[in-house]
Amino acid sequence: MKRFLLAAFALILALPVLALPAHAQDKLVVSIWGGSWRDLVADTVAKKFTAETGVPVQFITGGTIDRLNKARLARGNPESDITFTTSHVGWLYINSALFERLDLTKIPNAKNLVDQARFSPYHLGSWAYVYTIGYRHDLIKDIKFDSWNDLWNPELKGKLAAPDFDPSSLIVVAAILSGGDAEHWQKGEDKLRELKPNFKAFYSDDANSQQLLASGETPVQDVLSMNAYYMIGQGSPLTVSIPKEGGVLGVDSVAIMSGTKRLDLAYKFINDLYDPVVQAQIAAQKKGSPVVTNAKLDPALASLPGVFTSAAQWNRQIVIDPKLRAEKLPEWRKWFSENIMN
Repeated sequence: MKRFLLAAFALILALPVLALPAHAQDKLVVSIWGGSWRDLVADTVAKKFTAETGVPVQFITGGTIDRLNKARLARGNPESDITFTTSHVGWLYINSALFERLDLTKIPNAKNLVDQARFSPYHLGSWAYVYTIGYRHDLIKDIKFDSWNDLWNPELKGKLAAPDFDPSSLIVVAAILSGGDAEHWQKGEDKLRELKPNFKAFYSDDANSQQLLASGETPVQDVLSMNAYYMIGQGSPLTVSIPKEGGVLGVDSVAIMSGTKRLDLAYKFINDLYDPVVQAQIAAQKKGSPVVTNAKLDPALASLPGVFTSAAQWNRQIVIDPKLRAEKLPEWRKWFSENIMN
C-alpha cells in the first residue's frame, strides 16, 4: 500500500507538466527600436501571436547600429529570434550572414506583399512611410510645396531642418532634380550646396525633429511622415505635403535571425505580421502604409498624404534601392557633413 501511495503521489505531481501546452515554457525574442516602435509591435502582431500560440514575446530594444553590432558579436547564437530594422541596414545584417534565408511557403500571407516590400530572400517589409516636406502652415503661408524644388525658395532662409543621421532623401532628391539618380548622386552636389543657406538645424532623432517643429525654430522639415502625423494628432498646426516628384519611400524590414532555435515560431510571427487586420492596426496607429494589398483602411486614414493603398500611389514615390543605399550611406553622410552641415 505504501508503494502504491508513493507511486500515485508521483503521478499527481507529474500531471501539471504533462498538461502544459506546447511552447508554454518558451518565448519569442524580438529585437526592435524602443519607445513607440516597441509598443506598436507589442499592441498588434505580438498580441495576436501570443493569443494564438500561448508564447510570450520578449523585446530587446536599442538603436539601429547598436543592435547590428551586438548581433555581429553573437553570430551563430543570436540574442533575438526576429529583428526589425531599416531595409538598407538589413543588407548589413545579410552581408554578415546574420539573417535566415526565408521560406515563403511558411509565410502564406506574404503572397499579398507589395513589390516595394520584397527586398531580398532574407528580409521583407513590415510597414511603410515617406520622408517628405512637413511645414507649420501657421508660420509658412505663401509656399505650397508642390515640388521638392520649393525647398530652395530664398524666403526659407534659416527655416529648414533635415536629419543629420541619414541625408539619403535630400541627396537623392537633389540628384533627381539635377538629372541624376541615387547611383549618380554626384549630379546633385551643386544643387544641394545651393540649399545650404536655408538650413537652420539638423535633427538627431524623432524627438528632436518634433521639438524643432513644435517650437517653430524650423517651421519646414524634410520630415518622417509618421512623426508629422503624431504631432498633428497632438494638435500641432502642421501640413504634410507630397511633392509632385514623390516622397522618399521608407519601408522598414523584418527578418529571422540565423541560428534561432525557434524557427517555426518565428515564421508564425511574421505570417501574423502580414495578417490584413494587423497591418490595418499598424497603419492606424502610426499613420503609415500597410505593406499588404488586402488590408482595409478607414477612408479618412487612406486619404492622408503618404498613406498608400494602390499600386499607382506606391509607384509614384521615390525609391532608393536599399542595397545601394547601404553601400552609399557612409559616403553620403561624409559628404553631407563636410559640405552642408559644416
